Amino acid sequence: MSSLMDAVRAGRIAEVVNLLDGMTDSERRLCVPELKALRKELGADRWSERGRRVLPSLHLAGAACQTGAAAVATWVGATDFLWAPASPKRLIDILADRDLDWIADVTHRLARRPTSARVPFELMTGLVQLSACPVPTTDAYVQGWLMHVSGDWARVGSLADRLRQEPRLAELVAALFEIDDIGQTFGWVAGDGRNSWPASLTRLAEEGALDRKSLLDGCVARLLRGGRPADVRVFLRLLQALAPTTEEQRERVADWTALAADAASPVAAYAQTLLAGLAVTGELPPRRLAEMSEAVLFRPEKTLVRAQLVLLGKVLAQDASGADTLLPALSQALGHPDSEMQERAVKLVERHASKVSEQGVRDELSAAAEQLSPVLRSRVAEALGVVREAAQEYEEILPPVPMPVRLAPAPPSAAELAEEVGALLAAGDDVSAFERTLDGLVRHAHSDPDTLRRALEPVASRLPWSAADTVHPNDFYGHRHLELVLAAVLRKTPPESYHAPLQDPLSVGGCVHSPLGRAFNARIWEIARRVRADPPPFLLSTPTWHTGLIEPEVLVDRLDVYRAADVRVIAADFAQALLRVRRQDRAASVAAAERAAALDTPEGTRLAQWLTADGPALPTARRRVAGPRVLLEFGELDELQRDFPPDFHPLGRPVTVYGDRWHCYHWDGGLRPHWSALLPERPELIAVRLLRDLSDIAIDNDRGAAEILPRLAESGGEAGPALHLGVAYGLGARHEEDRLAAVDAVLVLAARGQLDAERLGTDLGELVGSGAVKPSRLVESVRTAAATGASATVWEILRHTLPALLADQSGERPATPPRGLPDLLAVAADCAERSGARGDVPHLSRTADRRGSSRLLAQARRLRSTLVAEVAA
Repeated sequence: MSSLMDAVRAGRIAEVVNLLDGMTDSERRLCVPELKALRKELGADRWSERGRRVLPSLHLAGAACQTGAAAVATWVGATDFLWAPASPKRLIDILADRDLDWIADVTHRLARRPTSARVPFELMTGLVQLSACPVPTTDAYVQGWLMHVSGDWARVGSLADRLRQEPRLAELVAALFEIDDIGQTFGWVAGDGRNSWPASLTRLAEEGALDRKSLLDGCVARLLRGGRPADVRVFLRLLQALAPTTEEQRERVADWTALAADAASPVAAYAQTLLAGLAVTGELPPRRLAEMSEAVLFRPEKTLVRAQLVLLGKVLAQDASGADTLLPALSQALGHPDSEMQERAVKLVERHASKVSEQGVRDELSAAAEQLSPVLRSRVAEALGVVREAAQEYEEILPPVPMPVRLAPAPPSAAELAEEVGALLAAGDDVSAFERTLDGLVRHAHSDPDTLRRALEPVASRLPWSAADTVHPNDFYGHRHLELVLAAVLRKTPPESYHAPLQDPLSVGGCVHSPLGRAFNARIWEIARRVRADPPPFLLSTPTWHTGLIEPEVLVDRLDVYRAADVRVIAADFAQALLRVRRQDRAASVAAAERAAALDTPEGTRLAQWLTADGPALPTARRRVAGPRVLLEFGELDELQRDFPPDFHPLGRPVTVYGDRWHCYHWDGGLRPHWSALLPERPELIAVRLLRDLSDIAIDNDRGAAEILPRLAESGGEAGPALHLGVAYGLGARHEEDRLAAVDAVLVLAARGQLDAERLGTDLGELVGSGAVKPSRLVESVRTAAATGASATVWEILRHTLPALLADQSGERPATPPRGLPDLLAVAADCAERSGARGDVPHLSRTADRRGSSRLLAQARRLRSTLVAEVAA
């Protein structure tokens, strides 16, 4: 045994083999503990020169000395030996004297290991041949086989020749269709041309080496199951290579229909092509074609919908007897979001409505036409011979003005508060939950700090700093504000640690966000310091409403309680309360100011002055353009720099687009929701500091910055140029969730009567012209907004956007139209038709007068005819 271990430690693998050959099973088992100990010893040293020398012999000896199949498979497939294993040939030789059933067991255990274990295929296939066991069809084995057969070493003869030599070819090919996510490997090795996998498998099926029906069924089943694009792509290529015959197509009509309805676009298009061939030759019954058409016309892809409408037109032109069965499927196309698809469907109704014999079909199409614009709706009614009621006056549908939600009071017990603290730490930065929880911590720290600490200890035990005796407030960087207050309540932060200036990078950086972060952090810092030493009975700045606003009467009541109890005010907390108090209701402000002045305290006097001062004013703004980016700069606001703590002064200082961005620590966006509640009556001061972030979601394809737009739109202040420009960027964002947030902001502003459609439309025209916003993305946003019933609002925006985009299209040598402009014109025309808009759009007529029949010109003419309909009448 000592000789074996000496040889293993020295890495003399040939000697190890000779020694193992002369040992009995019992002698080998006695070596296992020392081999395991050596393996553990090499754990941290496996990549060293010693490890590379010793590991192959250790790998081989461990496989030979263990007797259980599971133990051997675990040892052989261990990742410890991944970079320095014994050769597969030596492992096979050392295991060859075992029982064949035992070897088969090891083989299948190795094959069941994950592909990340990287068990050599040569080892698995050698053991399969040795034991004559059934071939494993696991992920690791099949992927190893794919790589093995396709590898550079095997470039002798064609791929088909190498596959013919595989004795278990049928089982392995069948496994390709069963393994999830194999498309990445299969697609990578599949290749193109005559020597590719699809072409080779097809050739083998023609020769009879593989069953063609099994291949077709496997492809169809795999595509029906769906999966990642790589999976779909490679099996579609195989199906196309097999080229189903007409008989094979007829046998699988139900499968093609299901693929056309639900599969990825390339697969659906292929299935649609097969079904179209059957339909045109009369081999697809009208009922089946109608079923397929309803499914395809429901899909959003215009290419599929257009092809299906063309197919229906061909079939109906050949045989009108199927009109009653086929035309109801057009109901789906009449409700398609794209107006071009709607018009194509309307033309089909006009062409074939006379062939309809059943009244129920006419009623169904007439009902579906209610989704259309008035012009198209009239054409359908005329074609069907339906007498329409007099058109009703258009009514804009906007969402109700968002009602403010009152914050619930702080949890009454320490146990309930601890539960909310835990939930907030796990769930993130919900502003309302944060503010009421913060107030609850202060209240309970004042009334019963010992009970609060006992309730919070289990929650804090999951945090990384809980085991430390002391932590410094500066350690709570980022948006870990609740943790800072929590540590103060638990007496983890020594009182003297608050005497130094706040060093959180979120508050001291030179970026455009730092005034927001500095004011917010200063309040939390002071609250944490007071909670540690002298907690007040409650906070002055806790909002009344979810937007962050505080009712003036509520703030006066709080100051009155402070006065009666002789409580020392937290300066930053009171400053935040002033910024949050509602001042737009002048009558309520004057009444509250009188009560505040009567308190005869410095804070009462300051509140009275604040409430009776002139309302919030917007600073002077200046536009700055840098490449495709349009940003705003704001001037100074003196009122935010007088009688406020120093940490709040930067809120009133000028905003420049050329501030230092290299030291910006606000990339994660965790504080944005809190910033909207920092100045709830001044959304412009927030929006102007977020414009670069909002521009990034359109220009640089960033994600998430637009989530604040609906909150800013709901706030109580005036929506000015900064917010409108931010919404414009959001409407052109790369990601759908950002576009939806911008659409929500537009609808909220419109419902509140604060939307400046001309300003927003002009901003959009400028941004599209500069390349900051892509028209195709804007189309999705305005189409979504119009679908809610806000056609007039969307039209008012687009009528100021289109002139900038049509200016280059109306000359003698028009520029290449940006992608998405025809769709944008289509949405504008649809909104104009629905809302009854009239008037003129600069450059529209000259564009419509150009020669040609492109979609851009067709939609321009459609919009012009809508806008001059009264004149034409």
